[in-house]
Amino acid sequence: MRFGLDVAQQRMPWDEVVSRVQFAEDLGFDGAWGFDHFRPMYGEGPGETFEGMTTLAALTGVTSRIRLGLLVTGVTYRHPSVLAAQALTIDHASHGRLELSLGAAWFDQEHTELGVPFPSTPERFDLLEDALEIVHRLFTGDVVSYDGRVVSLREAQLRPVPVQRPHPPIWIGGSGPRRTLPLVARYADVWHSWGSPNSLREANERLDELATKAGRDPSSIMRASSLSLDDLDTARRHASKWRDAGYGYLVCGWPDAGRGRVDEFARQVLPEFAD
Repeated sequence: MRFGLDVAQQRMPWDEVVSRVQFAEDLGFDGAWGFDHFRPMYGEGPGETFEGMTTLAALTGVTSRIRLGLLVTGVTYRHPSVLAAQALTIDHASHGRLELSLGAAWFDQEHTELGVPFPSTPERFDLLEDALEIVHRLFTGDVVSYDGRVVSLREAQLRPVPVQRPHPPIWIGGSGPRRTLPLVARYADVWHSWGSPNSLREANERLDELATKAGRDPSSIMRASSLSLDDLDTARRHASKWRDAGYGYLVCGWPDAGRGRVDEFARQVLPEFAD
């Protein structure tokens, strides 16, 4: 099983963001995860928040092994072609360590404050579908024309092709049965959702069915979820349940107890789940 660490890059100076990611790398975590927002998501008043994709680009120069991603990149913030170009750049700068996670976005207040259009839910999922199709096609390096629901391309091409072939792993977050899971079945390398193995069992089985209908082997889609580190014994038990349910990746939340708890988890629990 693989473990990532959510470094929670909000309400902290830049040096602390870098320090947390390097700390995760030194401890042997597989990935470091930030978020894709322009303002803090909790607490009162203003606070430091660094833009997600440029944060990943900067982190490529101060790390060497750990994989880098955002949970999740909202498709409302960037034109899909721009997102694809940014992802290509980060993939090359990191020598193939990018995880590209996409979602339909949800934080309407942030959009309103910054003047970023926030379409209706159906329109945002139409945009997510277009973005998934566009990044897949542009990552081939071929000339692409595409008539989308929201975004269309005309003889578009991005070069170079990604370091990771055919493309960086595509993550899709969420468990909505009508729009999200069908997109996961068609496009995702990794499905990430929140809950418990029991609460996600029905969605998991539905994803297997949809993937088969889409002509994909359901086992080719890694299942991922999140893990709290607030209590070490509980984290160990929950990780075992996720592994037994067939999940291959857990993103660990940064605990209130701080670095000491992360260090304990890495040294006492991670070795028990090494593949």
